[in-house]
Amino acid sequence: MNVTTQTDVKALTLTTTAELSASIERAWQLVSDPRKLERWWGPPEWPATFVRFGFEPEGRAHYYMQGPDGERMHGWWRFVSITAPRELIIEDGFADDQGEPSGDLGVTTANIIFEPIAAGTRVTIVSGFESAEQLEEMAKMGMEDGMRLALGQMQQILDES
Repeated sequence: MNVTTQTDVKALTLTTTAELSASIERAWQLVSDPRKLERWWGPPEWPATFVRFGFEPEGRAHYYMQGPDGERMHGWWRFVSITAPRELIIEDGFADDQGEPSGDLGVTTANIIFEPIAAGTRVTIVSGFESAEQLEEMAKMGMEDGMRLALGQMQQILDES
């Protein structure tokens, strides 16, 4: 599976794209089903677990990613807009252990777009940042490689279901 990333410092975005051999409805399950979502949201060595998942406009999610040494990094989502099965817009940030925003590194916005293509579905995630400094800090943390690795897990999940 081909996964590409592109950083646009002027636009303050990181765009990650993957092409999946599955219908748009099946691909949508990768964001609407928390058990499927947690299998790809995060690189393979930092799998996610969704503790709360209020999948509705203005709903909230709380998750953590656990590293190979047992360290946990918590995050939160706010579902800004859900247009099944085409588009999901979320706000995302770091959280404390209870899933409350910590304020660390600010808030990012992710626009997750599903479009039918001849081979199945193209998934594009446009991550938007508040500032060049935030984008730079997230890049230093390995966000681009992390997104590429995360989306690289999607096809296997679809092949198994």
